[in-house]
Amino acid sequence: MKRFAAPLAILALALLVALAPAYAQGRGGGPPPSRGAGGAPPAGAGAPGPGSHGPRNTGGGTSGLAHSSPNDVLSHNTAIAGKINTLTGEDAKTACGGFKNLGQCVAAAHVAKNLDIPGGFDALKKAMLGPPSESLGKAIQGLSPNANAKDEVKKANKQATDDLKEGGS
Repeated sequence: MKRFAAPLAILALALLVALAPAYAQGRGGGPPPSRGAGGAPPAGAGAPGPGSHGPRNTGGGTSGLAHSSPNDVLSHNTAIAGKINTLTGEDAKTACGGFKNLGQCVAAAHVAKNLDIPGGFDALKKAMLGPPSESLGKAIQGLSPNANAKDEVKKANKQATDDLKEGGS
């Protein structure tokens, strides 16, 4: 029986070390989990809280961009700032003011452009930031009722993810 005690102890220790990070994340010891598109934030992705609409973090070097405050990223990333300016017609810092993360802002800018939202990006931003704040999908339904909000959110989140990857390279 003693023959098995040492290997069993090593196996138990290895298992404990391997599972510790997952346990810590579940208990608030790690970053918040990403959420997919659809009904959950973003509209839902990314950062927790009402009005989260950014692309989910799929790796590829965008995690710092998608979840940092928009002003932090825009102050040193002219490629992303230029893209937002092109989509919204506004200064990027002004356009993204109030959004919790840059992904939300870029996705909203794409939706406004893709659907030619009445009132443009500003109307979509106002609906999303509130009060009351709405998800990107709910804001689309309110401003462009004939659009398929779920498909448009998915499309805009992909476009935003691609933009953030390009800008982060």
